[in-house]
Amino acid sequence: MSKSDPDGHDTSSFDEWVVEEFHRSRGFTALVVLMKFDNMTVLPLRSTFMHIVGTEISWSQLSALLSSSGVHWDAVLFDTLTADDGGPVEDYAARLALRTLEKRVVEDRLVINEGHFFDQWGRRMIIEEMQPQ
Repeated sequence: MSKSDPDGHDTSSFDEWVVEEFHRSRGFTALVVLMKFDNMTVLPLRSTFMHIVGTEISWSQLSALLSSSGVHWDAVLFDTLTADDGGPVEDYAARLALRTLEKRVVEDRLVINEGHFFDQWGRRMIIEEMQPQ
């Protein structure tokens, strides 16, 4: 099992990223963490995983699906997993990786930058550490 290379952050929108990631991996599992902005903090709200087996998903379709979660969210983190021979990982591996990601994000919000972080409009973002004033 491997994570996608964070150096692949050259695409600026979800729609570009998902197509590029699919072609690179021949399918993948996306770990998904919905986030909320609260003052100067990013808070994880809900999480799940999904197997991406094609390029048909668009940001408008996915954001509508994520909005059905019942919580107001401001951004979403995707971390990707690919089986050793390409394609999505097994569900049990995805669940384990998701729990690990959740824990890491709670302990250190800068972990978000290791994945693929998008705002409500599907535009890529990064988290910057606040400097003391």
